[in-house]
Amino acid sequence: MTASIKKIFWKLFGQYRGLRRELYVLFWGKAATNMGAMIWPMLTLILSNKLGMNPQEIARITITLGIIQFPVNLLGGKLADHYNKKNLILVCDMVTVICYFIAAAIPVSMTQILLFFTASVFQTMENPSYDALVADLSSTEDRERAYSLIYLGLNLGLILAPSIGGILFQNHLGLAYAIDGLTTFSSTVLIFFFIKDITPVREEKKNVYEQAQRTQSTWKILCSQKVILLFLTCWAVYQFSYTQFNFLIPLNMEHLYDAKGAVYFGMMTSLNGLVVIMGTPILTKAAQKLQDITKLALGQLLVWFSLGMYLFIQGMVPMYYVSMVIFTVGEIMTTLGSYPYLTRRIPASHRGRISSVSSIFLGISMYGSQWIIGGLLESGSILSAWKMIACVGFAGTVCYMILAVIDRKTYSLLYQTDTKE
Repeated sequence: MTASIKKIFWKLFGQYRGLRRELYVLFWGKAATNMGAMIWPMLTLILSNKLGMNPQEIARITITLGIIQFPVNLLGGKLADHYNKKNLILVCDMVTVICYFIAAAIPVSMTQILLFFTASVFQTMENPSYDALVADLSSTEDRERAYSLIYLGLNLGLILAPSIGGILFQNHLGLAYAIDGLTTFSSTVLIFFFIKDITPVREEKKNVYEQAQRTQSTWKILCSQKVILLFLTCWAVYQFSYTQFNFLIPLNMEHLYDAKGAVYFGMMTSLNGLVVIMGTPILTKAAQKLQDITKLALGQLLVWFSLGMYLFIQGMVPMYYVSMVIFTVGEIMTTLGSYPYLTRRIPASHRGRISSVSSIFLGISMYGSQWIIGGLLESGSILSAWKMIACVGFAGTVCYMILAVIDRKTYSLLYQTDTKE
């Protein structure tokens, strides 16, 4: 039995062997950072339970502060394409660490929230560097494995962090900020000492769609490849639904269970991280022959179904966890498809900038979703909000089906090769 388990383990995790050493460092860096990711999942509950805000006020605060991140994201993308990505990550991480430590030393207040948002702004600035670096350090054929590995690391730390955050939420919130700062600092140390070479992988036979176009502006490239804009729109529709993981679900839990809702939500978030750890290598292996667009459509379908369940499972605690498992499988499929899809269809010279543009699409959708759902909660009920999410999820599934047809015509060479998309 032990030999069989060992064989299965190596079959699943052995698929990550052979990647660049720097990718493994980024994996551990992401894991270390997210081991302390206790504040972000609890943000809605902090604003609601600790600061007494209603859903509309929460949406207004997060949207206002979130809009600031849009130009920062564009700046981060431009810097990533023109300067040393490793150094950008290090500088942004240190600002983030300082903000967390100051926040840990002061009482719960809007000042503490502003420090948290400042930290998140600098984390947003470094994201295009992370995304572009993963693409730079992996070949076209290895792209799924590389992003799957980073995603695995990102979620490795989320297995326990949200549950611990739920426990600290009531009386020791400052300690949660301090832990966030310490883990982010440990990630910074890993990257500083162990990432030495960030030279992009040189491929003998490069995907024609990834050829550098340094003389072209980002907007010219996007306008000349309207399918990418359609993809970003589909991804934004998906994000509209996905955002409810950290917005409507915790508010639903608080509505039903008051302060105990933070504990339930923390356990659900930890379950999300656990399923990611177990499911990512399995789905990476099982779905390796699927086209990226197929993974994206399946991901949208599963997220739509899981969130639609909330129309029928109110007050049924075990079903929350069933829904979360389905939701997480959809999330994994979307992750396995999204960045590989994008990076195979854009010039390598613009990875950072187009990553930042994609983040803006997702950000607009996320904050728009919070605003709309917050308004529905003010004027209607929890169920009316879930009905809206169900309708948007259905629309997103249809959008991905349309994209699949257009993509095959536009990027026909990707469907004719032996590589996965």
